[in-house]
Amino acid sequence: MPEKETLFVGLYTAELIGALPEDRTHPITGGIEAAGSCNLYHLESKLQLSEYAGLLWIDWGKGFRAWIQRGDKVPKPIVELRRTFGEAPFPGYSALILNLSEIETIPASWSAALSSTRGIYLLSCPRTREQYVGMASGADGLLGRWREYFATGHGGNVGLKSRVPSDYRVSILETVGTSATIIDLLALETRWKAKLLSREMGLNRN
Repeated sequence: MPEKETLFVGLYTAELIGALPEDRTHPITGGIEAAGSCNLYHLESKLQLSEYAGLLWIDWGKGFRAWIQRGDKVPKPIVELRRTFGEAPFPGYSALILNLSEIETIPASWSAALSSTRGIYLLSCPRTREQYVGMASGADGLLGRWREYFATGHGGNVGLKSRVPSDYRVSILETVGTSATIIDLLALETRWKAKLLSREMGLNRN
């Protein structure tokens, strides 16, 4: 899945309802959104260009993380028009490389694979070149752990709390089967920390 290509899913009108009236659970991260911290909109699907939904890919440009962009001022070139809709195939655990900012836009099949798998992962900071080795042992697997980093910027880790949050690059070092215990995962995590010197030259603090 190319990093800055965006799939066209349709045209919508957005009508402002007003500020969030009360605290609620964030629908993606699971954290708490405070009342007044964001606006609510009523969306209505339009029929124009609906025949291209799920088929048309465009180049979103340098501001690909921005929620709002002016298409009438900044052209969005067409990259590809497909005959049928289909998700990009999962590249495999060893080949997967993502930025934290991308994890909520990956295909559903990728999310399913990552949320059902436990293992050892690597966070790499593109700004400082530092690395952090971590372990995903929870019920939501690798994806659940990465979502914690995306929501908080540090995932509760001491070394990451001590620095400015970054859009870490995430990759998988090793996966485990369903029979693996927490002790097994801890041993693997320790081994990878030693291999990559992530205590001595990285962000691990234990």
